[in-house]
Amino acid sequence: MPFTPAPWPRQLRSQHWYGGTSRDTIYHRGWMKNQGYPHDLFDGRPIIGILNTWSDLTPCNGHLRELAEKVKAGVWEAGGFPVEVPVFSASENTFRPSAMMFRNLAALAIEETIRGQPMDGAVLLVGCDKTTPSLMMAAASCDIPSIVVTGGPMLNGYFRGERVGSGTHLWKFSEAVKAGEMTQEEFLEAEASMSRSSGTCNTMGTASTMASMAEALGMALSGNAAIPAVDSRRRVMAQLSGRRIVQMVKDDLKPSDILTKQAFENAIRTNGAIGGSTNAVVHLLALAGRVGVDVTLDDWDRCGRDVSTIVNLMPSGRYLMEEFFYAGGLPVVLKRLGEAGQLHRDALTVSGGPIWDEVKDVVNWNEDVILPADRPLTDQGGIAVLRGNLAPNGAVLKPSAASPHLLTHRGRAVVFEDIDDYKARIEDDALDIDETCVMVLKNCGPKGYPGMAEVGNMGLPPKVLKKGITDMVRISDARMSGTAYGTVVLHTSPEAAAGGTLAVVRDGDMIELDVPNRRLHLDISDDDLAARLAGWQPLPDQPASGYAWLHQAHVMGADTGADLDFLKGCRGNPVGKDSH
Repeated sequence: MPFTPAPWPRQLRSQHWYGGTSRDTIYHRGWMKNQGYPHDLFDGRPIIGILNTWSDLTPCNGHLRELAEKVKAGVWEAGGFPVEVPVFSASENTFRPSAMMFRNLAALAIEETIRGQPMDGAVLLVGCDKTTPSLMMAAASCDIPSIVVTGGPMLNGYFRGERVGSGTHLWKFSEAVKAGEMTQEEFLEAEASMSRSSGTCNTMGTASTMASMAEALGMALSGNAAIPAVDSRRRVMAQLSGRRIVQMVKDDLKPSDILTKQAFENAIRTNGAIGGSTNAVVHLLALAGRVGVDVTLDDWDRCGRDVSTIVNLMPSGRYLMEEFFYAGGLPVVLKRLGEAGQLHRDALTVSGGPIWDEVKDVVNWNEDVILPADRPLTDQGGIAVLRGNLAPNGAVLKPSAASPHLLTHRGRAVVFEDIDDYKARIEDDALDIDETCVMVLKNCGPKGYPGMAEVGNMGLPPKVLKKGITDMVRISDARMSGTAYGTVVLHTSPEAAAGGTLAVVRDGDMIELDVPNRRLHLDISDDDLAARLAGWQPLPDQPASGYAWLHQAHVMGADTGADLDFLKGCRGNPVGKDSH
């Protein structure tokens, strides 16, 4: 159904702070004027919060203050009043124990930042992995007009004539050192070539994936996802978004108008086409929960199973985000999906119109980067959702990053009780393991790590790497960096720390992986499994206070997005005129 703009002019939410002559409004206006703002800026025009996740300790977002100035210019040009607001910035690069533990805290803090202050609309200035979903979750909960502006990917890396993808080559070179194929000195030399400009990962990692998800959902202007961070067109995009949010406020175009079931299905199919990160699963499930849209793991499998991966980017392919942008970026992918009948063409975007109008006339300028439909990178991309007695609530695998010969496999379990156990034993030549085994990592899920860290792509033991083996089946309740690759089963649910089957897997158990039939099975009898589960004991030493306690007490499973249980569906309490 076409969107119908609200009547304009009308009284906006911010006027409950700044409009009139009461003591309270004079108090609010008077303090703002100490920054030199003229009186007529408080005349009822849209006040736009620029929610900026810049931080020196979030390297992906280190250039966002410059972009914020461009957003401000656009807001001024359109007749709005921009106010820049620093917000919680959870960096994947530096936060311990895991940035994922703080995604929900960031969403909660930013939700209250919006709810408690005089903003009529919001520009979500994001980049690093968790900043994009956390700000979209907060905006969805508050349901004020909002638009996403991402910081963009860094430029290509090069090392000795080879393209170097952020993250992807970190894993590759690290394994090469353990295999004796690369010296430590060469690894240190390569470090300087990995991150040679501002921006997020230049592979189709989680940051690039979530930028693509924002665009596919309709929450960002068309073409936003792939523009490199240092390209002048990134600054133009920021300024245009600043202009657009002012009109969105006037029209009252909100996240609830855009984030429909059709929008989520478009994003899920897009994730398959781009070879996107498995992290998109937990983030989109959490976002859907915030707006009360029924999206499940089954939707991921249903919508993604028949989507071909056509974007030839690392870690699945060979190119990087810079080439993706030059080829035409995400609009070309959306056009391909639309031509294949795999896009809801009438889904609404922040432009105020349907997504198809934004992409129907775009051109693919490089068919080595965005492949033709008849020669995809992977026939069935998307995310494979596996079930069985080892994952009753589901687990996920990224087929485009896996080894085809391992997608059907039966092997002996080699079990690591937690990440410390893995680190202590993986390089021991006495470890009883070979390439036919299945590596199992426990207690790294939302409750277990805590926070569900990106440790699921366990590095292989050196004794296997030295044989020339580069992949093995790996299973855990953890996540994996979107820049990583391999036949890795992730997000196994229920997780080990919640008493899931994974908790009672033992060394020597046989495990069956059957991706074509979406099956993950522990080969023991039902009676044996029941007896093991009956004897399971929760992990000791749980946090007793602070956010860690709140997280442990309220985080839900990965199969529903790992959000906090009291925030699911919280759009029932959006901001309103009296929330001041």
